[in-house]
Amino acid sequence: MAKEFGDGLDKAVQKAFTRPAPKSAGPQMRYMVKQLGGTKAVAELLGMSQRQVERYVAGKAKKPRADLAARLEREVNKRWQPQIRAKAREKAATISGIVIDVHARLGYAGAPMDTTDEDRIRHLTVALPPQHAARLFDAQQQGASDDRLRELTAEALKEVYFQDGGRRAGSLQEVQINDVLDLEFEL
Repeated sequence: MAKEFGDGLDKAVQKAFTRPAPKSAGPQMRYMVKQLGGTKAVAELLGMSQRQVERYVAGKAKKPRADLAARLEREVNKRWQPQIRAKAREKAATISGIVIDVHARLGYAGAPMDTTDEDRIRHLTVALPPQHAARLFDAQQQGASDDRLRELTAEALKEVYFQDGGRRAGSLQEVQINDVLDLEFEL
């Protein structure tokens, strides 16, 4: 299964970047060498030889294999503009919240029959308050699995969408998100 919830949160934060991350291999390698303090650390991280990293830094090698290019881009994006990333998370967790746009099979369990109602495909766009954004970002920062992020998102949808802050569906116990077709978070 793809890491859809964690990746979705990362993509939402990346939209807050003020400058684009380097796109080609040479600048990406130079950035990684600067971040990690040497070509040896970059080579170990990316699973390649130190000499090949030096070739990219010098501009002698230009076009990496597809798998290496994907790893390199992922590692650069993970480290790009950490202060901007932190500010965006802080704002979402304290002021603005986060919007989730999910197209998935959603099911729920209620107290009277204690069974899961027939789940069905729904497309929801819901603005989650800051406390839910904070829970998601905190869990992600602590290395929570994608399944845990899915559970936290389902709990947030239960409280905000299905129960409408306690105004309806009071007996609803659990919401389940299955078979995600599309998922996007936005700050």
